Amino acid sequence: MEQFNDENFLLQTKTARRLYHDYARELPIIDFHCHLDPAEIALDRQFENMTRVWLNGDHYKWRAMRANGIDERFITGTETTDWEKFEKWAETVPYTMRNPLYHWTHMELKSAFGIKELLNSESAERIYLQCNERLAEKDFSARGLIKKFGVETLCTTDDPADSLEHHRKIAADGFAVKVLPAWRPDKAMAVEDPAAYKKYVEKLAEVSGVDIRSFDTLIEALRVRHAYFGEHGCRLSDHGIEEFFAEEYTPAGVETVFRKVMSGKEPGVQEIRMFKTAMLTEFGIMDWETGWTQQFHYGALRNNNTRMFRRIGPDTGYDSIGDFTVARNMSRFLDGLDSRDKLAKTIIYNLNPGDNEMVATMAGNFQDGRIPGKIQFGAAWWFLDQKDGMEKQLNTLSLLGLLSRFVGMLTDSRSFLSYARHDYFRRTLCNILGNDIEQGLLPVSETEFIGKQIVQAVCYRNALEYFKF
Repeated sequence: MEQFNDENFLLQTKTARRLYHDYARELPIIDFHCHLDPAEIALDRQFENMTRVWLNGDHYKWRAMRANGIDERFITGTETTDWEKFEKWAETVPYTMRNPLYHWTHMELKSAFGIKELLNSESAERIYLQCNERLAEKDFSARGLIKKFGVETLCTTDDPADSLEHHRKIAADGFAVKVLPAWRPDKAMAVEDPAAYKKYVEKLAEVSGVDIRSFDTLIEALRVRHAYFGEHGCRLSDHGIEEFFAEEYTPAGVETVFRKVMSGKEPGVQEIRMFKTAMLTEFGIMDWETGWTQQFHYGALRNNNTRMFRRIGPDTGYDSIGDFTVARNMSRFLDGLDSRDKLAKTIIYNLNPGDNEMVATMAGNFQDGRIPGKIQFGAAWWFLDQKDGMEKQLNTLSLLGLLSRFVGMLTDSRSFLSYARHDYFRRTLCNILGNDIEQGLLPVSETEFIGKQIVQAVCYRNALEYFKF
């Protein structure tokens, strides 16, 4: 019988174990998309306790606790103590069996703190105190944890108006790990809320030094900031969109929408779609001109629970998978850039697993024979970021594209402990390939080639070559 969370966890065959231990286990991590707070890295935050580093902001855990009947005051409340929140999480953990949280929880405890004991109500206090004791050590600060997991480069998620002061400090300190910004201009497109948009444009004008009075000067200001990000090592953009936009538009039409919004008037649905199309196109051209990679995370239906949104705000665990129809617009958007020969390297992450085959085949439409894997079917994301979702994404990519050119895994996380997910991915990848070899689906004579040219490439080398950090 296999043992839970041992050194061969998830590795079902001897060949899978060989691939993992000989080729994947010790590779550095390139985390090219995450939501870590650069201020915490700049300050090298020493976390007060496990609740602060592990539960705060983790809506995966919050959703599970709510489903387990835990009152909200023990999740996001301010009247309960950190220990009480941890205790309620520990109480929930045994009920998460077969949810990826059960795996992640115990992998993180083991990889960061060396704790092999199962977390539950009985072990909660013992594990809490043991982890808190380690968190007080210098090696368990924000930077210490990043180094402990073997991270070589990580990219945070930053708004064009951000000062990047924390990235400058991290670089000036000579921190061994590259902490780079990534350009996330979602607010620059958000014309559906005129009041908020006007405030944002005013802030953008201030930091860029451009007097924004028209759509053209808006783009000018964004170009100034795009260049500023590039000076600070940025090599990727990221766009969080419900769906792709590919409406017909004219410069005059976009200018009309911009002026309407800046005067405080709400634009119509078609005007919003037209404006977002123009913005995404301009962003795509900027990325192509500078050799950046553009990323698209699409398909989330956000803030579904109005009552809780009003109470505790966004990004608190009330988002779900959407069922948007996107293929035609995705094709038109990518083709619009490609027809001008201005399609940058692109990674597409879908949230609905029903889109897997569509995205994988869409990527194949725009490979140009110049850059290996130029258009990427991105790693399993958010609700799909678990063993089953990873396997489906890897299998779909293998069937309809080239697994060997895949740039691999990212955390997409706000937690400094979530780097165990890279190990989870590596084990899953090695298990798939190892099983194929042992079933005769791949030649055993090519095991070393598979280890070096697929496992090591997907887990590390492809990202290194693709992003050119």
